[in-house]
Amino acid sequence: MDKMTTNESLISIIVPIYNAEHQIHRLLDSLLLQTWNHFEVLLIDDGSTDRSGIICEEYTDRDPRFKVIHKQNGGVGTARQVGLDAAIGEFVIHADADDWIESSMLYDMLQKAEHSQADVVIADFYVDRDNVSQYRKQNLESPTTSDALRALFYQLHGSCWNKLARTSTLRKYGCVFYDGINYCEDFLFWAQLFQHEDVKIGYLNKAYYHYVMNSLSITNNYTLSTYNQRLKFYNKLKDILRLSDFEKELRIMRLNILTEGFVHNIVFGTQARYELLKFNKRAAFCETKSLRWWLGYLALVFFSFPIARKLLRF
Repeated sequence: MDKMTTNESLISIIVPIYNAEHQIHRLLDSLLLQTWNHFEVLLIDDGSTDRSGIICEEYTDRDPRFKVIHKQNGGVGTARQVGLDAAIGEFVIHADADDWIESSMLYDMLQKAEHSQADVVIADFYVDRDNVSQYRKQNLESPTTSDALRALFYQLHGSCWNKLARTSTLRKYGCVFYDGINYCEDFLFWAQLFQHEDVKIGYLNKAYYHYVMNSLSITNNYTLSTYNQRLKFYNKLKDILRLSDFEKELRIMRLNILTEGFVHNIVFGTQARYELLKFNKRAAFCETKSLRWWLGYLALVFFSFPIARKLLRF
């Protein structure tokens, strides 16, 4: 299929929403200011219990490009998939309800896709925290899918909101958001796509998207559910990847999940010690770059659990 776009290329913007009544206006207003105006906004109300659904309806009444889908709460993964299934645009991109985007983002990313005939365009982005914006460069000057796949473990952010993708390519390779996985669901999505060598990636070394981190989003609200979500993500990622190509990355990831659970008192000391010695010795003692963490794992082995927790705090 010809990858060329036209001046009328429609972009589908998927916005998963759950109880975001105090933030959603800023994002939706920033979409209204886009210099490329041939788009649809798919507002996926994931069972909100506040006024988010009403606010979505208000925007659909104001502008026919906005469409709302109300669904029972199922998590961000299912919300993204509902949006992807409903998308009719040649291209698709996501935006989160508490963020915002600069006015030229859609136009510039579409132009990059058009000129490079890319299946995916990746842009830099900003992290906004305490009214300060930090530029996050993605460092993909001449990316291949194999490089991008490995970069997901390192410098490439796994998000969907700084990546414009050709909808037909996503459907060709059956890329989906997995039901019940709401942690790093976007990482899993790109891990599916980037395994295909004929997928062409374009890199735009400019930032448009503002990822907003507020006091609530960075609070350590770590529970047993958090730990289990991380394990579900890890196990699904193992199913997707060729394990022989990513043994080191997966070892380190599994160790980090165990360490988080231990530090937050979800995984008891004896269980953490058992799993460390049985599954994670190499990652802990041969591949850990931090001396403090190395000592923390050593303390864990010798049953010094309070000291280990103190040393292993992120």
